[in-house]
Amino acid sequence: MSIGTMQEIEETAPLLDDSQPEGQSRPQSATAKVPEVEIHMYRCGKGPIDVFKSNLGGWEQDQLEVRPILDKYGLKSIFAFNVEKGRGVPIRFNPRNGRSMLTYRDGAVVYIDGEPQDSMIQPITRIVLGVVIATLLITFLMKDPPAWIKNNISLGNFPPWVLACIVIVFTRARKRTRDFFRKYGW
Repeated sequence: MSIGTMQEIEETAPLLDDSQPEGQSRPQSATAKVPEVEIHMYRCGKGPIDVFKSNLGGWEQDQLEVRPILDKYGLKSIFAFNVEKGRGVPIRFNPRNGRSMLTYRDGAVVYIDGEPQDSMIQPITRIVLGVVIATLLITFLMKDPPAWIKNNISLGNFPPWVLACIVIVFTRARKRTRDFFRKYGW
């Protein structure tokens, strides 16, 4: 057999033979159904903001992929949720692979409530505002205030322990009533 004949056979011979004998069909590719759950997503108890299906992962294909959900919706944590009772326990997950510790079955409906991430601007403005208010209070309540304050405003003399008490009471009240306005819709 010469090299020309060998090339001619290689060029004309198909790699896959599509012709099957009569009555036999070609086996389809093996596709396994990926287990998935339906997720109803709530944010701070309001919603649902989204309803979607999520694939289950892990060795047994029964763990919820938590990290993509947190990243997609900008959440810092997620909780089990009951429409009648509200937020339940947090959904714990492995930080290395982002999968839930608890397992779920294929086709389950999962209700999740998420806690949004804190913005970086809010704590910075609180700190700056606190420093400004403390500076103004110290300036106004000093025994010998600056000349520009003496000329414009005169409040009298307060001892420093009164200022310390005001700061302590303000801080304690703020910590105790942190969710007060949020509870009533502000």
